Amino acid sequence: MNITKLDEMFDVLRSKPKKRLVAAYANDDHTICAVSAAVDNGLVEATLVGDEATIAKVCETEKIDIKKFKIIQETDDVKAAAKACDIINAGEGDILMKGLLPTDKYMRAILNKERGLCPPNVTLAHVAVMQNPHYHKLLVVSDCAIIPLPDLKQKQTLLKYVQTTAKAIGIATPKIAMVCATEQMSAGIPACVDAAIIATMANRGQIKGCLVDGPLSLDLALDAETVAIKKLNSPVAGDADCLVFPNLESANVFYKCCTKFDKSEVGAILMGAKVPCVLSSRGDSSKTKLYSIALAAMLAK
Repeated sequence: MNITKLDEMFDVLRSKPKKRLVAAYANDDHTICAVSAAVDNGLVEATLVGDEATIAKVCETEKIDIKKFKIIQETDDVKAAAKACDIINAGEGDILMKGLLPTDKYMRAILNKERGLCPPNVTLAHVAVMQNPHYHKLLVVSDCAIIPLPDLKQKQTLLKYVQTTAKAIGIATPKIAMVCATEQMSAGIPACVDAAIIATMANRGQIKGCLVDGPLSLDLALDAETVAIKKLNSPVAGDADCLVFPNLESANVFYKCCTKFDKSEVGAILMGAKVPCVLSSRGDSSKTKLYSIALAAMLAK
C-alpha cells in the first residue's frame, strides 16, 4: 500500500501483529496521551517506565485508563532510560520512545556500551516523514537532529535509511535528492562533490532500488515549475520522495520551517539502533508523537 498521508499508517498497522513499545521516563501528558492513542488505535502494546504516581495523575487528568499500560517504577530519568533499554535487550520490546527527558540523556542510554542499543560501528541518524500541505506527497528527510556534518560514508548511510523508510510507507522505487546549495557541479563545494559521487554510484548500479540525483538545489528537488524553467533533465527533480541534506543546520532549518510556518505534520524516529527509536522534541504535540510511534511500528522487525 502506497501511503499518501501519515494517518494511513494506522490502517496498515491494524492488519499486522502489534509491536511492543517501551517509553523511557514517560511522565508527561504528551507522551502518555500519544501512547494511549497508539494503544487505542491498535498500533502497539505499551510499557511506561517512569514514576507511577505521576503517570497515574496524568491518566486521571486526561481520563485515560491506566490499566492499558504496563508500568515499571523509576523516578530518575537516567535510570528510566537505562531500564527501558534493558527491556528492549531482553527481547520484550520492539520500539523505544523518549518521554520527558532531554535528548542527550536519551542518546547516552542508547549509546551505552553495556546496556544500550547500538551494534558496533553503527551510524545513528534522525529520519522524519513530513506531510506538508504545499507538497503533493509525503517527504522523507534526513538528518535533522544527530549528525552535524555527515561525511561521504555517512551520507550513503542516510540514503539507505531514507530509502528503507520510503519503502516502508509503500514507495517501491524512491526518488532521492542529494540537496546542495546549487545544482551546478562545483568542486569548491564539498557537498556538491559528495552528491555527485553518490548519484554516479546509483547511476552505475552500486546503489540499487532507488533513483538518486545530485547535487540538486532544494527548489529543483521539489518544484516542477523550477525544473521546467531551468530545463533540467533529471529522474528526481521536481518530484523527490526523499531529501538527504548536506549538514544538520540546513536539515534542521528546513524541518522547523515546514513545521512552524507550513504546519506540516511529522513522524520522526532514530534509525541505526537495534530497534526504531521515537525521537521527537519534548515540546512536540501528542499527534506528532503518535505519528512517530506509527512510523517506528512500520519499521520495527
